[in-house]
Amino acid sequence: MFIKHSDDAPAQEVTAGEATTIQVLISPEEGPHFAMRKFVMQPGGGMPKHTNEVEHEQYVLRGRALVGLGDEEIVAQAGDVLLIPAGVPHWYANIGDEPYEFLCVVPNLPDKIEILED
Repeated sequence: MFIKHSDDAPAQEVTAGEATTIQVLISPEEGPHFAMRKFVMQPGGGMPKHTNEVEHEQYVLRGRALVGLGDEEIVAQAGDVLLIPAGVPHWYANIGDEPYEFLCVVPNLPDKIEILED
């Protein structure tokens, strides 16, 4: 069995984002098939439009954000589940007064992140 506390995973700044941190809760070295990360976007923070070569499964823990998924924009909030298919452009903007926090699970496969121009 594997267990650790999320406080034991250091938060690191996401350099491509604004006021956003990431914690790697389960690394590719720890999980045989998937990695689990926790993102926190402070009010006014977010991530630019980008693509990934791997899919993302996300569960929103708290807060509200405007999320771009392909040609759509949605408001995601606590309790929502998002599936972002591989290659689909996506972006985030925290539109609430509290941090927007979500868990993100990705397969342990090679990934290339490409930042896109608006």
